[in-house]
Amino acid sequence: MAATPRGAGPRSPQRPAAPLMERRADARRNIASILDAAVLLLSRDADASVADIAKAAGVGRVTLYGHFSTRADLVDAVLTRTVEQADAILDATDTAGDPRQALTRLVGASWQIVHRFRSVLQAAQRELPAERIRAVHDRILHRVQTIIDRGRQAGVFRDDLPEEWLVTVVFSLMHAAAEDSAAGALDTDDAARIIAATLLAALTAPGATVPTVNP
Repeated sequence: MAATPRGAGPRSPQRPAAPLMERRADARRNIASILDAAVLLLSRDADASVADIAKAAGVGRVTLYGHFSTRADLVDAVLTRTVEQADAILDATDTAGDPRQALTRLVGASWQIVHRFRSVLQAAQRELPAERIRAVHDRILHRVQTIIDRGRQAGVFRDDLPEEWLVTVVFSLMHAAAEDSAAGALDTDDAARIIAATLLAALTAPGATVPTVNP
């Protein structure tokens, strides 16, 4: 029998890594299922409960709260995912050429997304600070800012007001339209045209002709 080297204690059996990896995989699946369910339910009802979301996800409330400690945390994650998906969709929107036409196309594509997920926005407005909602939209707002900047350089958009303020006007008007649409005060089918026409009237350089937005 071989002697144990001096100073060396008995060797402990190495624990298999598989159980830890399995737990992590289970956690990822649970998070994905919870977010899928939350997006679906909050898209239908801004007041969807945590209990209903957990049930739709096939997990218990304890498991849900293990990943999202509050409803606000869950709504934040849903808003983030929704905006990331929207940004990917907007990648396909042509924003080249005349800045006024580019803005009109971006508004049209954005409205389809805002209208579809307006209940998610309503949930976010009830749970999250306004600055957090704005921050989540940063990538999309960068698209708007780029178009406005091009329009100012081309002389078709006004440069007598701060550019950041003009971006805020676009952001605020889009969300106001979502609220009016939900309340039945704005025709959903005509909303994109109305939003674009309003924005072009606000952004067009003073003295310049405001372009007409066709239905």
